[in-house]
Amino acid sequence: MKLINKTSRMQAFGWPGLEPGWTHGGKDEAILQPGPSRNSRLLRPSRTRSLFAPVAVALSLCGCFHKPPPPHLTEVMIAIPIRQDVPVYSQWIGTTVGFIDAEIHSKVTGYLLAQDYKEGSLVETGDLLFEVDPRPFQAVVDQANAQLNVANAGLTQAKADVDAAKAEIDRAEAAQLKTELDVKRYAPLVKDGTVSQQEFDDATQSNLANLASVASAKGKYDRSVAAVTAAEAQIGVARSSLQAAELNLEFTKVKSPVNGIAGIHSANIGDLVGTDQRMLLTTVSQIDPILVQFPISEQEYLKLRDFFLAKGGALQSSLELILSDGSVYPIKGKIDIVGRGVESSTGTMRIRAMFSNPGNVLRPGEYSRIRAATSVRKDALLVPQRAVQELQGEYEIALVGPDNKVAFRTVKAGDRVGSYWVIDQGLNPTDRVVVEGLQDIKTGQTVDPKPAKMPPLDSNPSGSLGRAS
Repeated sequence: MKLINKTSRMQAFGWPGLEPGWTHGGKDEAILQPGPSRNSRLLRPSRTRSLFAPVAVALSLCGCFHKPPPPHLTEVMIAIPIRQDVPVYSQWIGTTVGFIDAEIHSKVTGYLLAQDYKEGSLVETGDLLFEVDPRPFQAVVDQANAQLNVANAGLTQAKADVDAAKAEIDRAEAAQLKTELDVKRYAPLVKDGTVSQQEFDDATQSNLANLASVASAKGKYDRSVAAVTAAEAQIGVARSSLQAAELNLEFTKVKSPVNGIAGIHSANIGDLVGTDQRMLLTTVSQIDPILVQFPISEQEYLKLRDFFLAKGGALQSSLELILSDGSVYPIKGKIDIVGRGVESSTGTMRIRAMFSNPGNVLRPGEYSRIRAATSVRKDALLVPQRAVQELQGEYEIALVGPDNKVAFRTVKAGDRVGSYWVIDQGLNPTDRVVVEGLQDIKTGQTVDPKPAKMPPLDSNPSGSLGRAS
């Protein structure tokens, strides 16, 4: 038998390969041949059903009638907040300064002759650093020495004059005593005529003259004593001049006033240096211990005043020093001085910390950060920092509910502790917080939550960044 060419009917049953004008052969073979398009016989109903039954089965086997698969759920990593006591850290930017920074100047005016130290080396108190031309000052010393010798000679002469005046007083007093005895002996003899009146008058005049000689000798003695005092004063002046000259001569050798590191020289050999020139020669810094100065705002001082004003507190003696390369100095420091007042121009107060510096590793002028545990937060809730998003000054986290649907919640972020963030408000201890996959979710979306691998909680990390602002 033949199948009459009916294109539309055959294509409806999935026979797209037949073209108009062709017929189908018998049951066991398919022979396509042209046939009439209008006068062909129609297929019998029974043969048609038996022919297309396998086609329907084939269509069902190829999956054309399968149900669509369920939608793919976004996988997110979640975690429960960590609840524990954590120290709250604060950080400040500071600069290292020497315990003593001694600026070295010449105390006398002169020409610089020599530099006697190695720049950058460790010097001790009294070590010679520079030499100024000593010749003018040596001349002054010699002159002062000569003046002292003259004053000493004057004192010797004055003392000799005192001795001479004293001897003269003795002679005058002896002569006056003799004449006084003569007057007393001649007085009764004049009355009986044994001694003439002329002899008595001569004795009386001699006694008066000797009294005057005694008085003159005593005056000379007093003047000699005064000359001794003046000579001694001149010696004092000459000795002081000599000491000043010797001191200036000693100042031509510029020495280190402290133990420390000697810096690079600022003056060159041959420069005119001294008090009139105000030229800095170099700087010697005592850097063990070393100081770190840092400013804090007035508001932060008021908030942390209990920490800064505590006497001998454990927190005050556990300051960390973070260097410019991010490394942490291995020795803890302590608060040394809290500034006297707030600077009106900046609104800040200066704080000074002290660190031991064996081996002089730290040097003045280095940029650094001071980090300290200023308080302890009880039962704090912490989440990884990557779980917190900042949007227009607000912080929010994504939570997964019991039905695995996502909800975003605004929270108040507090201090950062290591790689975690303390959440002050808006978070419950049982909330499931999305840690990874935040970019692929939105509010109300159903997700596939998986437990996240939490980073270790280091309550004392060097990279803690303080509070959210």
